[in-house]
Amino acid sequence: MSGNSRKNKVIAVVGPTASGKTAFAVDLAEKIGGEIISADSRLVYKGFDIGTAKPTLDERRGIPHYMIDIAEPEVDYSAGLYVHEAKRIIEDIQSRGKVPIIAGGTGLYINILLMNYDLPKVEPDYELRKALKLEEDLPAILAELDPETAQLIDKNDRKKLIRAIEIVKTTGKPIQRRKNNPEYEIEWIGLNFPRDVLYDRINRRVDLMFEAGLIDETKNLLQKHGRIPNLLYTIGYQEVIQYLDGLLTLDEAVDKLKQNTRRYAKRQLTWFRKNPAINWNVYPEKLKK
Repeated sequence: MSGNSRKNKVIAVVGPTASGKTAFAVDLAEKIGGEIISADSRLVYKGFDIGTAKPTLDERRGIPHYMIDIAEPEVDYSAGLYVHEAKRIIEDIQSRGKVPIIAGGTGLYINILLMNYDLPKVEPDYELRKALKLEEDLPAILAELDPETAQLIDKNDRKKLIRAIEIVKTTGKPIQRRKNNPEYEIEWIGLNFPRDVLYDRINRRVDLMFEAGLIDETKNLLQKHGRIPNLLYTIGYQEVIQYLDGLLTLDEAVDKLKQNTRRYAKRQLTWFRKNPAINWNVYPEKLKK
């Protein structure tokens, strides 16, 4: 590998939720002198801890982590904001002779950051938004306009669905369009388990979330921030809110969170499997020299 290639080296650790990306990335960072940039659209929010499985300080083991706890939950943090800041951090890490490790499961963030996808700049169309709020089946509308982006957005997240439809209708093109060749040399690592093992890991993670105080965390977030969209439409909090509202029993809320998380993992895998450059379950000693 040439010196210039080494300078532009970025490692991406991707995969579905509960596949062990955080622990793997930390192990890898310790081995090669890396620093970790989160690629998770919910870890950016302060206070979204248990419900997002945000890595604790102990789990980070002294490895610098970026793009975590950088915004208040009221902020509508976007892919554009993420990419702008993450690129600056990549340059900083590389300037110090370290290797940036992008670790996370938000496919849109990862594609726009690492694969140099175009990011349309579209002003709000409030009349269109008003009309879309009356539509019942927003996922179907987006799937017809931009099926790839539709796979990335939770069907219950009406705010993100409306914004995606707005962008596609305004530009007349799918949101994700490759603009130029990637500016980094990327080593793609994909983590996964057989489906039954992955689902068991998800189920166990959900049980641990409730044991760790997910209900109290949700109550505190509601008290501090109110019923903001980022709470109502985030897996982990939306199910607990339904329990607190009396719409679900506790057992039903637990089961629904497990089900929604499994569905999310399936969407993530569908998305990442489209990238032929990903080496699935490759471990540090097998990385390119």
